[in-house]
Amino acid sequence: MEETTGSDKKYETATFAGGCFWCMVKPFHKYEGVIEVISGYTGGHVPNPTYEQVCSETTGHYEAVQVIFAPSVISYQEILEIFWQSIDPTDAGGQFGDRGSSYKTAIFYHSEEQKALAQASKEKVQREGPFETPIVTPILPAAAFYRAEEYHQDYYKKNPSHYGRYFVGSGRAGFLERNWGNK
Repeated sequence: MEETTGSDKKYETATFAGGCFWCMVKPFHKYEGVIEVISGYTGGHVPNPTYEQVCSETTGHYEAVQVIFAPSVISYQEILEIFWQSIDPTDAGGQFGDRGSSYKTAIFYHSEEQKALAQASKEKVQREGPFETPIVTPILPAAAFYRAEEYHQDYYKKNPSHYGRYFVGSGRAGFLERNWGNK
């Protein structure tokens, strides 16, 4: 398991692609035990890509977030539940208003344990719903993760009005409320 040790605390890393990374930070920030959520790019073939390069759909990267968390406070299973309830796992073409490969969903595992837990959680979501169509979110080995430009970090805090309009206007807010009861 990928771990960071600092003063007597042990942290783990979880990496997810869930469409626009602006909308993937806030859901995790609400929970005790989440230390940091970093917006970035992963899964591609160009080192240190820029936002413009990733948006051009030529680098192979996903917009993604890395969640640094304390497993003694919040489990990886709980982190997975937050992820599932923040996306449409049945959409193979992107997420909501954002289309293209950089906006597809994925779970990037950092250990065999994370891989097994992610697979079990995917099977549970498929079995228990709320979706009737197949879950298409792949479970992939973690790759190099590149931190996005600073203006993308914690976007919902820096630009709350724009973030709110985007969250609703993209269709994400309505979808999550209809399927998960999220407000």
